[in-house]
Amino acid sequence: MAKAIAASGETRAETPQWKQGPERFLAFLKDVRSEMHKVVTPSRKEVETTTTIVIITVFMFAAYFWIVDAAVNRAMQSLLAWLTH
Repeated sequence: MAKAIAASGETRAETPQWKQGPERFLAFLKDVRSEMHKVVTPSRKEVETTTTIVIITVFMFAAYFWIVDAAVNRAMQSLLAWLTH
């Protein structure tokens, strides 16, 4: 990093690293406050809709994996039965 700054011709402020901490922290807090003003709270209808979609999707995936598991289980049982006879 220092080599890249030196190569680009930029000079860093001569402030020691430990003195830059409070300034950086205050800049961070300012950025956090700025971003928090952009946050939008969803309406109750939006929350209900997305919750319903998530619940339906979870049940669909559960059914899919149950069917796949049952099929693999039956195939393995058949293969083991065939190999042991």
